[in-house]
Amino acid sequence: MSTARYRAFVAVAHHASLSAAARALGVSQPTVSTQIAALERSSRSALFHRQGYRMWPTSAGARLLPLAHRLLALEAEADFLLRDAGQLHQGELKIGAVGPFHVMEMVAAYRARHPGMQLSVRVGNSLQALHDLEHYTTDVAVLAGLHERPELLARPYTRHPIIVMAPLAHPFAQRSEIALQELHGQPLIWREQGSTTRTALEAALAAHAVQPVTALEIGSREAIREAVAHGLGLGTVCASEFVPDPRLRPVRIAGEPAHTTTYVYAMRERSDSLLVKSFWAAAFGEALPSA
Repeated sequence: MSTARYRAFVAVAHHASLSAAARALGVSQPTVSTQIAALERSSRSALFHRQGYRMWPTSAGARLLPLAHRLLALEAEADFLLRDAGQLHQGELKIGAVGPFHVMEMVAAYRARHPGMQLSVRVGNSLQALHDLEHYTTDVAVLAGLHERPELLARPYTRHPIIVMAPLAHPFAQRSEIALQELHGQPLIWREQGSTTRTALEAALAAHAVQPVTALEIGSREAIREAVAHGLGLGTVCASEFVPDPRLRPVRIAGEPAHTTTYVYAMRERSDSLLVKSFWAAAFGEALPSA
């Protein structure tokens, strides 16, 4: 069966309408409609619920979606291999990441090795990055923290201690290091629930019976930095993600009791993929294994 039908199916699932899918694919709306109808007819299953112009996958469509992503990813990799003879002179590598701080190091290393390759980076939270990887929207992912799933391969890249950000008026701003216990009773500005940084810090605080006061809960590093600068409390951030700011000071926590680790992820069944192997080799400074 032609992969054009699966390409249309994926586009409609992502864009929730025939017209938006047609625009994304660069074809006419009747073409997309015909491809979806043919796929439903051949499978004898309704793949979409329809309400007006809106469409969303049925249970059968939801089960098909990751398989369709996988099929299109394999097709793209086969085209890449045949077109480039496996030399990595051209083609595209798609990367998912939770932030730019370490993935850009890897992108630079990859570009130095394979200047002819196109790279795209999609930044989002961990859930989005894992979803994209598992649905073959990306080839590799760079995440903070270990997500142990049998279908994933993960390799640690680097470890980052969590530090405190203090406003200039706070006594901590006059010091380069504090003990974890000194955070007891201090007003702390937290990241949102589920943040890798927050989870690691909460575990360290609980292990030492340290209870700070929750001043605010904010969903971005930039907003936390502004809140700290305005004296609303102390913030925490991975040392690698600290952005110098004249309004606040970074303060280490003695012994580095709280830290996060960046991991590079790939789907286990794609471990032999030339694209995946080439990224892992560049990120870790290794020779590219032979096929």
